[in-house]
Amino acid sequence: MGTRSARLKARLVECVRHFTPSWFAAIMGTGAIAMLWHNFPYADGSTTIDVFTYIFFFLNLFLFILFNILTAIRYFMFPRIWLSMIHHPTQSLFLGTYPMGLSTLINVAVDLLNTKHGFWGKGFLYFLWAIWWFDLFLSALSAFGVVHIMFTRQKHTLETVTATWLLPIIPLIVSSSTGGLLAAPLLRFSSSQSLATLVFATVSVIMGLTLAFMVLTLYFLRLVLHGIPRSGGVVSVYIPLGPVGQGGYSILLLGAGYNALLPLHYGSSTVLRLETAGQIISVVTFAIAVVLWVMGTLWLIYSLMATADVLWNDHVHFKQAFWSLIFPNGVYANLTIQLYRVTDGGFFRVWGTIYAGVTLIVWAWVFVRTCTLVYNGAMFRAPCLDDVDIHAAVLEKDAKARHAPCVLSAMEGAEANGEGVEVEVEHIEDARRESRATLSSGRRTVV
Repeated sequence: MGTRSARLKARLVECVRHFTPSWFAAIMGTGAIAMLWHNFPYADGSTTIDVFTYIFFFLNLFLFILFNILTAIRYFMFPRIWLSMIHHPTQSLFLGTYPMGLSTLINVAVDLLNTKHGFWGKGFLYFLWAIWWFDLFLSALSAFGVVHIMFTRQKHTLETVTATWLLPIIPLIVSSSTGGLLAAPLLRFSSSQSLATLVFATVSVIMGLTLAFMVLTLYFLRLVLHGIPRSGGVVSVYIPLGPVGQGGYSILLLGAGYNALLPLHYGSSTVLRLETAGQIISVVTFAIAVVLWVMGTLWLIYSLMATADVLWNDHVHFKQAFWSLIFPNGVYANLTIQLYRVTDGGFFRVWGTIYAGVTLIVWAWVFVRTCTLVYNGAMFRAPCLDDVDIHAAVLEKDAKARHAPCVLSAMEGAEANGEGVEVEVEHIEDARRESRATLSSGRRTVV
Protein backbone atom coordinates (compact mmCIF):
# COMPACT_ATOMS: atom_id res chain seq x y z
CA MET A 1 0.00 0.00 0.00
CA GLY A 2 2.87 2.31 0.87
CA THR A 3 4.59 1.63 -2.45
CA ARG A 4 1.39 2.37 -4.36
CA SER A 5 0.89 5.63 -2.47
CA ALA A 6 4.48 6.66 -3.15
CA ARG A 7 4.07 5.94 -6.85
CA LEU A 8 0.87 7.98 -6.99
CA LYS A 9 2.56 10.89 -5.22
CA ALA A 10 5.54 10.72 -7.59
CA ARG A 11 3.18 10.67 -10.57
CA LEU A 12 1.26 13.71 -9.32
CA VAL A 13 4.48 15.60 -8.64
CA GLU A 14 5.70 14.86 -12.16
CA CYS A 15 2.38 16.05 -13.64
CA VAL A 16 2.66 19.31 -11.70
CA ARG A 17 6.27 19.69 -12.82
CA HIS A 18 5.14 19.45 -16.46
CA PHE A 19 2.12 21.76 -16.05
CA THR A 20 3.06 24.44 -18.58
CA PRO A 21 1.48 27.86 -19.33
CA SER A 22 0.06 26.37 -22.54
CA TRP A 23 -2.71 24.81 -20.43
CA PHE A 24 -4.32 28.25 -20.23
CA ALA A 25 -5.18 27.84 -23.93
CA ALA A 26 -7.98 25.62 -22.62
CA ILE A 27 -9.29 28.61 -20.63
CA MET A 28 -9.23 30.72 -23.79
CA GLY A 29 -11.09 28.08 -25.78
CA THR A 30 -13.75 27.42 -23.17
CA GLY A 31 -14.23 31.16 -22.69
CA ALA A 32 -14.69 31.62 -26.44
CA ILE A 33 -17.43 28.95 -26.38
CA ALA A 34 -19.16 30.76 -23.50
CA MET A 35 -19.11 33.99 -25.53
CA LEU A 36 -20.53 32.15 -28.55
CA TRP A 37 -23.45 30.86 -26.50
CA HIS A 38 -24.08 34.33 -25.10
CA ASN A 39 -23.96 35.91 -28.57
CA PHE A 40 -25.87 33.11 -30.33
CA PRO A 41 -28.03 34.68 -33.06
CA TYR A 42 -31.05 32.40 -32.57
CA ALA A 43 -33.22 32.20 -29.44
CA ASP A 44 -31.51 35.39 -28.35
CA GLY A 45 -32.00 36.08 -24.66
CA SER A 46 -33.79 32.80 -23.97
CA THR A 47 -33.35 30.91 -20.73
CA THR A 48 -31.81 27.95 -22.58
CA ILE A 49 -29.06 30.10 -24.08
CA ASP A 50 -28.37 31.72 -20.71
CA VAL A 51 -28.14 28.31 -19.00
CA PHE A 52 -25.56 27.04 -21.51
CA THR A 53 -23.62 30.28 -21.17
CA TYR A 54 -23.55 29.90 -17.39
CA ILE A 55 -22.43 26.26 -17.66
CA PHE A 56 -19.43 27.15 -19.79
CA PHE A 57 -18.66 30.27 -17.76
CA PHE A 58 -18.53 28.47 -14.41
CA LEU A 59 -16.67 25.52 -15.93
CA ASN A 60 -14.14 28.01 -17.25
CA LEU A 61 -13.93 29.79 -13.89
CA PHE A 62 -13.32 26.46 -12.11
CA LEU A 63 -10.57 25.52 -14.57
CA PHE A 64 -8.98 28.97 -14.26
CA ILE A 65 -8.80 28.71 -10.46
CA LEU A 66 -7.50 25.13 -10.65
CA PHE A 67 -4.83 26.02 -13.20
CA ASN A 68 -3.70 28.97 -11.08
CA ILE A 69 -3.29 26.68 -8.07
CA LEU A 70 -1.33 24.10 -10.06
CA THR A 71 0.89 26.82 -11.55
CA ALA A 72 1.64 28.27 -8.11
CA ILE A 73 2.51 24.81 -6.76
CA ARG A 74 4.73 24.14 -9.78
CA TYR A 75 6.90 27.21 -9.32
CA PHE A 76 6.97 26.78 -5.54
CA MET A 77 8.23 23.22 -5.84
CA PHE A 78 10.48 23.84 -8.85
CA PRO A 79 11.52 27.53 -8.83
CA ARG A 80 14.30 27.09 -11.41
CA ILE A 81 11.81 25.90 -14.02
CA TRP A 82 10.68 29.51 -14.45
CA LEU A 83 14.01 30.51 -15.99
CA SER A 84 14.05 27.41 -18.21
CA MET A 85 10.56 28.24 -19.43
CA ILE A 86 11.29 31.93 -20.03
CA HIS A 87 14.33 31.12 -22.19
CA HIS A 88 12.57 28.39 -24.14
CA PRO A 89 11.70 29.75 -27.65
CA THR A 90 8.24 28.15 -27.68
CA GLN A 91 6.99 27.67 -24.12
CA SER A 92 7.60 31.31 -23.17
CA LEU A 93 5.18 32.41 -25.90
CA PHE A 94 2.30 30.72 -24.08
CA LEU A 95 2.53 33.21 -21.24
CA GLY A 96 0.16 35.29 -23.35
CA THR A 97 -2.59 32.70 -22.90
CA TYR A 98 -3.04 33.76 -19.26
CA PRO A 99 -4.34 37.33 -19.81
CA MET A 100 -6.40 36.12 -22.77
CA GLY A 101 -8.08 33.48 -20.61
CA LEU A 102 -8.78 36.07 -17.92
CA SER A 103 -10.30 38.41 -20.53
CA THR A 104 -12.82 35.78 -21.64
CA LEU A 105 -14.01 35.44 -18.04
CA ILE A 106 -14.40 39.20 -17.64
CA ASN A 107 -16.29 39.44 -20.94
CA VAL A 108 -19.03 37.02 -19.89
CA ALA A 109 -19.17 38.42 -16.35
CA VAL A 110 -19.68 41.97 -17.66
CA ASP A 111 -22.11 41.21 -20.46
CA LEU A 112 -24.23 38.51 -18.82
CA LEU A 113 -23.87 38.67 -15.05
CA ASN A 114 -23.72 42.44 -14.58
CA THR A 115 -25.27 44.16 -17.61
CA LYS A 116 -28.07 41.70 -18.42
CA HIS A 117 -28.97 40.29 -15.02
CA GLY A 118 -27.66 43.11 -12.82
CA PHE A 119 -25.82 40.85 -10.40
CA TRP A 120 -24.15 42.75 -7.52
CA GLY A 121 -24.73 46.14 -9.15
CA LYS A 122 -22.26 48.98 -9.39
CA GLY A 123 -19.72 47.51 -6.98
CA PHE A 124 -19.29 44.36 -9.04
CA LEU A 125 -18.97 46.41 -12.24
CA TYR A 126 -16.10 48.44 -10.77
CA PHE A 127 -14.52 45.26 -9.45
CA LEU A 128 -14.52 43.86 -13.01
CA TRP A 129 -13.18 47.19 -14.27
CA ALA A 130 -10.25 46.95 -11.82
CA ILE A 131 -9.52 43.40 -12.97
CA TRP A 132 -9.56 44.65 -16.57
CA TRP A 133 -6.84 47.20 -15.80
CA PHE A 134 -4.77 44.39 -14.28
CA ASP A 135 -5.43 42.24 -17.34
CA LEU A 136 -4.44 45.13 -19.63
CA PHE A 137 -1.18 45.44 -17.68
CA LEU A 138 -0.49 41.70 -18.10
CA SER A 139 -1.26 41.98 -21.81
CA ALA A 140 1.23 44.83 -22.23
CA LEU A 141 3.78 42.86 -20.19
CA SER A 142 3.29 39.92 -22.54
CA ALA A 143 3.50 41.96 -25.73
CA PHE A 144 6.56 43.96 -24.70
CA GLY A 145 8.28 41.72 -22.17
CA VAL A 146 8.07 38.37 -23.95
CA VAL A 147 8.85 39.91 -27.34
CA HIS A 148 11.88 41.65 -25.81
CA ILE A 149 13.06 38.28 -24.49
CA MET A 150 12.67 36.90 -28.00
CA PHE A 151 14.92 39.70 -29.22
CA THR A 152 17.61 39.34 -26.58
CA ARG A 153 17.56 35.91 -24.90
CA GLN A 154 16.41 33.44 -27.55
CA LYS A 155 17.61 32.26 -30.93
CA HIS A 156 15.19 32.06 -33.84
CA THR A 157 15.42 31.38 -37.55
CA LEU A 158 12.96 31.85 -40.38
CA GLU A 159 12.43 28.10 -40.54
CA THR A 160 11.40 27.97 -36.88
CA VAL A 161 8.83 30.77 -37.19
CA THR A 162 5.42 29.49 -36.13
CA ALA A 163 1.99 31.03 -35.62
CA THR A 164 2.62 30.80 -31.86
CA TRP A 165 4.66 33.98 -32.26
CA LEU A 166 1.26 35.68 -32.22
CA LEU A 167 0.43 34.45 -28.72
CA PRO A 168 2.28 37.19 -26.77
CA ILE A 169 0.68 39.82 -29.01
CA ILE A 170 -2.97 38.78 -29.17
CA PRO A 171 -3.63 39.63 -25.48
CA LEU A 172 -3.55 43.33 -26.40
CA ILE A 173 -6.38 42.71 -28.86
CA VAL A 174 -8.42 40.49 -26.53
CA SER A 175 -8.18 42.90 -23.59
CA SER A 176 -9.30 45.74 -25.87
CA SER A 177 -12.57 43.90 -26.56
CA THR A 178 -13.11 43.63 -22.81
CA GLY A 179 -12.65 47.38 -22.58
CA GLY A 180 -15.25 47.83 -25.32
CA LEU A 181 -17.74 45.72 -23.34
CA LEU A 182 -17.04 47.64 -20.11
CA ALA A 183 -17.45 51.09 -21.67
CA ALA A 184 -21.24 50.83 -22.10
CA PRO A 185 -22.17 50.01 -18.47
CA LEU A 186 -19.54 52.47 -17.17
CA LEU A 187 -21.24 55.22 -19.17
CA ARG A 188 -24.23 55.00 -16.83
CA PHE A 189 -22.05 56.21 -13.96
CA SER A 190 -19.23 58.27 -15.51
CA SER A 191 -18.67 59.43 -19.08
CA SER A 192 -15.03 60.29 -18.33
CA GLN A 193 -14.31 56.75 -17.08
CA SER A 194 -16.05 55.30 -20.12
CA LEU A 195 -13.99 57.54 -22.41
CA ALA A 196 -10.73 56.59 -20.69
CA THR A 197 -11.59 52.90 -21.08
CA LEU A 198 -12.36 53.35 -24.78
CA VAL A 199 -9.15 55.30 -25.42
CA PHE A 200 -6.90 52.74 -23.72
CA ALA A 201 -8.74 49.89 -25.44
CA THR A 202 -8.29 51.64 -28.80
CA VAL A 203 -4.55 52.09 -28.25
CA SER A 204 -4.32 48.45 -27.20
CA VAL A 205 -6.07 47.03 -30.26
CA ILE A 206 -4.05 49.22 -32.65
CA MET A 207 -0.78 48.10 -31.07
CA GLY A 208 -1.88 44.48 -31.15
CA LEU A 209 -3.00 44.50 -34.77
CA THR A 210 0.17 46.33 -35.86
CA LEU A 211 2.39 43.67 -34.30
CA ALA A 212 0.13 40.87 -35.52
CA PHE A 213 0.33 42.01 -39.15
CA MET A 214 4.13 42.05 -38.92
CA VAL A 215 4.20 38.47 -37.61
CA LEU A 216 1.58 37.29 -40.12
CA THR A 217 3.69 38.60 -42.98
CA LEU A 218 6.72 36.77 -41.64
CA TYR A 219 4.71 33.60 -41.04
CA PHE A 220 3.33 33.67 -44.59
CA LEU A 221 6.90 33.88 -45.90
CA ARG A 222 7.90 30.96 -43.71
CA LEU A 223 5.03 28.83 -45.09
CA VAL A 224 6.04 29.64 -48.66
CA LEU A 225 9.72 28.83 -48.13
CA HIS A 226 9.50 25.88 -45.74
CA GLY A 227 5.99 24.50 -46.14
CA ILE A 228 3.12 23.99 -43.72
CA PRO A 229 3.66 22.31 -40.31
CA ARG A 230 3.20 18.56 -40.57
CA SER A 231 1.27 16.08 -38.42
CA GLY A 232 -0.40 17.63 -35.34
CA GLY A 233 1.47 20.89 -35.84
CA VAL A 234 -0.95 21.79 -38.63
CA VAL A 235 -3.49 23.01 -36.04
CA SER A 236 -1.29 26.06 -35.49
CA VAL A 237 -2.23 27.42 -38.93
CA TYR A 238 -5.61 28.41 -37.45
CA ILE A 239 -4.02 30.72 -34.85
CA PRO A 240 -3.95 33.73 -37.26
CA LEU A 241 -7.76 33.71 -37.13
CA GLY A 242 -7.36 34.92 -33.55
CA PRO A 243 -5.99 38.44 -34.04
CA VAL A 244 -8.15 39.27 -37.08
CA GLY A 245 -11.32 37.72 -35.62
CA GLN A 246 -10.97 39.21 -32.16
CA GLY A 247 -9.60 42.43 -33.63
CA GLY A 248 -12.71 42.91 -35.77
CA TYR A 249 -14.99 42.10 -32.83
CA SER A 250 -13.13 44.55 -30.59
CA ILE A 251 -13.25 47.35 -33.16
CA LEU A 252 -17.02 46.90 -33.60
CA LEU A 253 -17.49 47.18 -29.84
CA LEU A 254 -15.30 50.27 -29.67
CA GLY A 255 -17.25 51.88 -32.52
CA ALA A 256 -20.52 51.25 -30.67
CA GLY A 257 -18.97 52.62 -27.49
CA TYR A 258 -17.85 55.87 -29.14
CA ASN A 259 -21.24 56.21 -30.82
CA ALA A 260 -23.00 55.98 -27.46
CA LEU A 261 -20.57 58.36 -25.73
CA LEU A 262 -20.06 61.10 -28.33
CA PRO A 263 -20.54 63.97 -28.69
CA LEU A 264 -19.10 65.12 -25.39
CA HIS A 265 -20.91 67.91 -23.59
CA TYR A 266 -17.88 69.10 -21.66
CA GLY A 267 -14.36 70.20 -22.55
CA SER A 268 -13.16 72.27 -25.50
CA SER A 269 -12.36 69.56 -28.08
CA THR A 270 -14.00 70.46 -31.38
CA VAL A 271 -13.65 66.87 -32.62
CA LEU A 272 -15.18 65.12 -29.62
CA ARG A 273 -17.98 67.71 -29.36
CA LEU A 274 -18.91 67.29 -33.02
CA GLU A 275 -22.53 66.11 -33.31
CA THR A 276 -21.75 63.37 -35.83
CA ALA A 277 -18.42 62.27 -34.30
CA GLY A 278 -19.82 59.05 -32.85
CA GLN A 279 -21.60 58.09 -36.06
CA ILE A 280 -18.48 58.71 -38.16
CA ILE A 281 -16.34 56.53 -35.88
CA SER A 282 -19.01 53.82 -35.90
CA VAL A 283 -19.06 53.65 -39.71
CA VAL A 284 -15.26 53.63 -39.94
CA THR A 285 -14.96 50.83 -37.38
CA PHE A 286 -17.58 48.80 -39.22
CA ALA A 287 -15.59 49.10 -42.45
CA ILE A 288 -12.39 48.01 -40.66
CA ALA A 289 -14.19 45.05 -39.07
CA VAL A 290 -15.43 43.87 -42.48
CA VAL A 291 -11.88 44.07 -43.85
CA LEU A 292 -10.60 41.99 -40.92
CA TRP A 293 -13.42 39.46 -41.41
CA VAL A 294 -12.44 39.08 -45.06
CA MET A 295 -8.80 38.59 -44.05
CA GLY A 296 -9.90 35.95 -41.57
CA THR A 297 -11.99 34.16 -44.19
CA LEU A 298 -9.03 34.16 -46.57
CA TRP A 299 -6.79 32.64 -43.90
CA LEU A 300 -9.49 30.11 -43.01
CA ILE A 301 -9.48 28.82 -46.59
CA TYR A 302 -5.69 28.40 -46.50
CA SER A 303 -5.97 26.63 -43.14
CA LEU A 304 -8.62 24.19 -44.35
CA MET A 305 -6.53 23.35 -47.41
CA ALA A 306 -3.45 22.79 -45.25
CA THR A 307 -5.44 20.56 -42.89
CA ALA A 308 -6.78 18.46 -45.76
CA ASP A 309 -3.26 18.02 -47.14
CA VAL A 310 -1.87 16.87 -43.78
CA LEU A 311 -4.78 14.52 -43.04
CA TRP A 312 -4.37 12.94 -46.47
CA ASN A 313 -0.61 12.42 -46.25
CA ASP A 314 0.27 12.18 -42.55
CA HIS A 315 -0.87 10.35 -39.46
CA VAL A 316 -1.99 12.95 -36.91
CA HIS A 317 -1.71 12.22 -33.19
CA PHE A 318 -3.77 14.14 -30.66
CA LYS A 319 -1.81 16.44 -28.35
CA GLN A 320 -2.29 19.49 -26.19
CA ALA A 321 -1.70 21.84 -29.15
CA PHE A 322 -5.18 20.95 -30.41
CA TRP A 323 -6.58 23.45 -27.91
CA SER A 324 -5.22 26.14 -30.23
CA LEU A 325 -8.07 25.23 -32.60
CA ILE A 326 -10.84 26.50 -30.34
CA PHE A 327 -10.18 30.16 -29.56
CA PRO A 328 -9.24 31.38 -33.08
CA ASN A 329 -12.22 29.64 -34.70
CA GLY A 330 -14.49 30.75 -31.87
CA VAL A 331 -13.62 34.44 -32.21
CA TYR A 332 -13.97 34.25 -36.01
CA ALA A 333 -17.50 32.87 -35.53
CA ASN A 334 -18.18 35.55 -32.91
CA LEU A 335 -17.10 38.32 -35.30
CA THR A 336 -19.39 36.86 -37.98
CA ILE A 337 -22.35 36.90 -35.58
CA GLN A 338 -21.52 40.44 -34.45
CA LEU A 339 -21.50 41.59 -38.07
CA TYR A 340 -25.00 40.13 -38.37
CA ARG A 341 -26.10 42.20 -35.36
CA VAL A 342 -24.69 45.35 -36.95
CA THR A 343 -25.92 44.77 -40.51
CA ASP A 344 -28.93 42.48 -39.96
CA GLY A 345 -27.50 40.42 -42.82
CA GLY A 346 -28.90 36.91 -43.12
CA PHE A 347 -25.65 35.52 -44.52
CA PHE A 348 -23.66 36.52 -41.44
CA ARG A 349 -26.36 35.04 -39.20
CA VAL A 350 -26.44 31.65 -40.92
CA TRP A 351 -22.68 31.35 -41.49
CA GLY A 352 -21.94 32.47 -37.94
CA THR A 353 -24.35 29.89 -36.53
CA ILE A 354 -22.91 27.05 -38.62
CA TYR A 355 -19.36 27.93 -37.72
CA ALA A 356 -20.22 28.34 -34.05
CA GLY A 357 -21.78 24.86 -34.09
CA VAL A 358 -18.68 23.34 -35.70
CA THR A 359 -16.46 25.07 -33.14
CA LEU A 360 -18.60 23.71 -30.29
CA ILE A 361 -18.24 20.16 -31.69
CA VAL A 362 -14.48 20.56 -31.95
CA TRP A 363 -14.36 21.85 -28.36
CA ALA A 364 -16.32 18.82 -27.13
CA TRP A 365 -13.98 16.42 -28.94
CA VAL A 366 -10.82 18.14 -27.67
CA PHE A 367 -12.21 18.32 -24.12
CA VAL A 368 -13.10 14.62 -23.98
CA ARG A 369 -9.76 13.54 -25.48
CA THR A 370 -7.91 15.79 -23.05
CA CYS A 371 -9.73 14.33 -20.04
CA THR A 372 -8.87 10.82 -21.23
CA LEU A 373 -5.17 11.61 -21.65
CA VAL A 374 -4.98 13.59 -18.41
CA TYR A 375 -6.14 10.49 -16.53
CA ASN A 376 -3.16 8.44 -17.73
CA GLY A 377 -0.75 11.39 -17.58
CA ALA A 378 0.02 11.46 -21.31
CA MET A 379 -0.95 15.14 -21.67
CA PHE A 380 1.73 16.40 -19.29
CA ARG A 381 4.96 17.25 -21.02
CA ALA A 382 7.02 20.43 -20.77
CA PRO A 383 9.42 20.77 -23.74
CA CYS A 384 11.48 23.31 -21.79
CA LEU A 385 12.43 20.52 -19.36
CA ASP A 386 13.82 18.13 -21.96
CA ASP A 387 17.35 19.52 -21.72
CA VAL A 388 17.09 19.68 -17.94
CA ASP A 389 16.03 16.02 -17.70
CA ILE A 390 18.75 14.88 -20.12
CA HIS A 391 21.36 16.79 -18.10
CA ALA A 392 20.07 15.28 -14.85
CA ALA A 393 20.14 11.77 -16.34
CA VAL A 394 23.77 12.26 -17.37
CA LEU A 395 24.65 13.45 -13.88
CA GLU A 396 22.91 10.43 -12.36
CA LYS A 397 24.85 8.10 -14.64
CA ASP A 398 28.12 9.82 -13.71
CA ALA A 399 27.28 9.57 -10.02
CA LYS A 400 26.68 5.84 -10.33
CA ALA A 401 29.92 5.42 -12.29
CA ARG A 402 31.91 7.27 -9.61
CA HIS A 403 30.51 5.08 -6.85
CA ALA A 404 30.98 1.78 -8.68
CA PRO A 405 34.79 1.48 -7.95
CA CYS A 406 34.19 2.54 -4.36
CA VAL A 407 31.59 -0.15 -3.88
CA LEU A 408 33.84 -2.78 -5.43
CA SER A 409 36.83 -1.84 -3.24
CA ALA A 410 34.70 -1.78 -0.13
CA MET A 411 33.30 -5.21 -0.93
CA GLU A 412 36.78 -6.66 -1.44
CA GLY A 413 37.95 -5.23 1.85
CA ALA A 414 34.87 -6.33 3.71
CA GLU A 415 34.84 -9.89 2.43
CA ALA A 416 37.55 -10.78 4.92
CA ASN A 417 35.32 -9.60 7.76
CA GLY A 418 32.11 -11.15 6.35
CA GLU A 419 30.48 -7.75 5.84
CA GLY A 420 30.34 -7.69 2.04
CA VAL A 421 26.58 -7.58 1.62
CA GLU A 422 26.05 -4.83 4.18
CA VAL A 423 28.77 -2.60 2.70
CA GLU A 424 27.46 -3.09 -0.82
CA VAL A 425 23.94 -2.14 0.18
CA GLU A 426 25.19 0.88 2.09
CA HIS A 427 27.19 2.28 -0.83
CA ILE A 428 24.44 1.59 -3.36
CA GLU A 429 21.98 3.47 -1.17
CA ASP A 430 24.45 6.37 -0.90
CA ALA A 431 24.71 6.48 -4.71
CA ARG A 432 20.94 6.46 -5.09
CA ARG A 433 20.52 9.29 -2.59
CA GLU A 434 23.08 11.41 -4.43
CA SER A 435 21.34 10.74 -7.77
CA ARG A 436 17.98 11.75 -6.35
CA ALA A 437 19.50 14.93 -4.95
CA THR A 438 20.94 15.73 -8.38
CA LEU A 439 17.60 15.16 -10.11
CA SER A 440 15.80 17.27 -7.52
CA SER A 441 18.11 20.28 -7.83
CA GLY A 442 16.08 23.44 -7.89
CA ARG A 443 13.09 21.72 -6.26
CA ARG A 444 11.90 22.56 -2.78
CA THR A 445 11.05 19.65 -0.50
CA VAL A 446 7.33 19.16 0.02
CA VAL A 447 6.13 17.15 3.01
